[in-house]
Amino acid sequence: MDLMNYIMKQAGRPTGKFGRMFAMGMNAGHRPVTEWGLDHVEFHPAAVILDVGCGGGKTINTMAGRATEGKVYGIDISEASVSVATRVNRKLIVTGRVEIVRASVDNLPFPDGMFDLVTAVETCYFWPDMVKNLKEILRVLKRSGSLLLVVEAYRDDAFESRNSRWAKAGNFNYYSIEELREFLSEAGYSHIQIDVVPTRSWLAVTGEKDAE
Repeated sequence: MDLMNYIMKQAGRPTGKFGRMFAMGMNAGHRPVTEWGLDHVEFHPAAVILDVGCGGGKTINTMAGRATEGKVYGIDISEASVSVATRVNRKLIVTGRVEIVRASVDNLPFPDGMFDLVTAVETCYFWPDMVKNLKEILRVLKRSGSLLLVVEAYRDDAFESRNSRWAKAGNFNYYSIEELREFLSEAGYSHIQIDVVPTRSWLAVTGEKDAE
């Protein structure tokens, strides 16, 4: 396995010492697209939020700073990521404002209708079944709750050479705007909105759970 393949595979499930270093690197590397993406949703002070595929935990920390009276949960399938995210958010965990567990988007360990907002930043590439996993997220959303997906690789001619190389090396999937809209619609979301920064291959998708 060459270096690029090894690094890209760590993106899907960081492991060991290098994985912990990679998760820390993601906190810095994903910061610009994350901050842009989070501006697409509202943060009510007492919101209960879930970050799926929380990586190094910086997104959790940022959202806890916006939902100042709420609570942010994080899940990740990687033990290394959970370790780093826990360390990054230790003070907030002690005060009860953050909770991080190892879990998969396939089977979220939360009851129906728990969250006002669910976010997934740079992670849906690795989900095994987009529609099924989106339905599982819908299950844990409250009525009128929102989903935010943020990616910096989607199918578009301008970045296709780079994105296809990344996807092959990391063994992940990336999607067109039309595919993402169809996935959310099939999973049962409404008020689907998609925003892009074409010059950077950034994309944010929002959808809601119906009020009734």
